[in-house]
Amino acid sequence: MNAANPAAGAADPALLLVEQSGGVVRLTLNRPAQYNALSEQMLAALREALERIAGDASARAVVIGAAGKAFCAGHDLRQMQARPDADYYRWLFGECARLMLQIRALPQPVIARVQGVATAGGCQLVAACDLAVASNLARFATSGINVGLFCATPAVPLARNVAQKQAFEMLVTGEFIDAPTALARGLVNRVVPPEQLDEQVDRIAGLICAKPAQVMAAGKALFYRQQEMGVEAAYQLAVQAMACNLMDPAAKEGIDAFLDKRTPHWN
Repeated sequence: MNAANPAAGAADPALLLVEQSGGVVRLTLNRPAQYNALSEQMLAALREALERIAGDASARAVVIGAAGKAFCAGHDLRQMQARPDADYYRWLFGECARLMLQIRALPQPVIARVQGVATAGGCQLVAACDLAVASNLARFATSGINVGLFCATPAVPLARNVAQKQAFEMLVTGEFIDAPTALARGLVNRVVPPEQLDEQVDRIAGLICAKPAQVMAAGKALFYRQQEMGVEAAYQLAVQAMACNLMDPAAKEGIDAFLDKRTPHWN
């Protein structure tokens, strides 16, 4: 086993099911008996899949879902306990952080399809996705504190989705919140009955796929870059982005179609 990269060459395709229909790529975490825990191999499979998707012009939206009752229970504690080594832990949590940053940098919008519990790193995954649709049976927690482990890495995207005091409460109590509370706090976009989950995810993915891909990619990049800036710098960046966008043929076609009262014809 490579000490710098324990999961090198170990990604198992069966851990992550990949399906593409039209412009939508669906990634399904497939360790239901382990509550879809983020093992070394699962992290590697996700990172490899996203790397391929980033260069696939036919992929317009990504859905991350899971098999079984749980969405994701976070890191694989048994795997972690089997190797009590600080360098290994730094690599493991760094690999998870790289996955979350990869989602953010991906040209395509990423939707979390949350059918069940999302705890610790699983809650982090939901928060790191651009959008999230949850079943009303889903529950969320940053529960590491319950085993003496503060969810430091999940805190990064959580605090960028949820108000400060609410995020801190989740981190220090480890208590679950239900799906309506997650919606009210801004962790998810929609909450629906389980039987409507796929319909709602497909509807949002379809709306994304109907828009010009290059504009969507540029807009996503701009959205996250300006968040980290002061207001003046953010406006300067946005001004440049709007000017460039208006020079894009997609914008010309969209505006012409609006003025002509017709449907735009985008590739």
